[in-house]
Amino acid sequence: MSGAVELYLLRHAHAGDRLAWERPDDVRPLSKKGRAQADRLATYLRGIAFRPDVVISSPKLRATQTAEPIAEALGLPVRTDERLGGLLDLAALEGILADAGDPARVVLVGHDPDFSELVAVLCDTAGAPMRKGALARIDAARPLQPGGGTLRWLLPPDLLTAEG
Repeated sequence: MSGAVELYLLRHAHAGDRLAWERPDDVRPLSKKGRAQADRLATYLRGIAFRPDVVISSPKLRATQTAEPIAEALGLPVRTDERLGGLLDLAALEGILADAGDPARVVLVGHDPDFSELVAVLCDTAGAPMRKGALARIDAARPLQPGGGTLRWLLPPDLLTAEG
């Protein structure tokens, strides 16, 4: 595929202390704080009339619980892709995009360190840490190449407060 894509990388919202969780990590849910982060982001995105083509999430519970309120606010279903729950590189990301029909604007909901590393590789930077609940926009040419993206913005979760 050639052309361009607006990638919106959304790291799952707050899910508590991984080390304190005694069940399988795949079923670790969002915390109360994380649910509030996802709800605030959903409200914000609906308010600015954000219109992605598709929302694709990791199958891990904390990611789908982050994706669901956002997709619902935007009137879209949540698709899941196993590759977002594992080690993610540019080749896997290209496969996800191709399998989704090569959308022009895609929200991907996943995990770190993968998302921070993707931002660094795509945007040729030493690092861009993705906090839990952060949303980054990267504009990139396809096929995706190291250094082939431009970081347009990185929205930290604490920028959106309950007051507005």
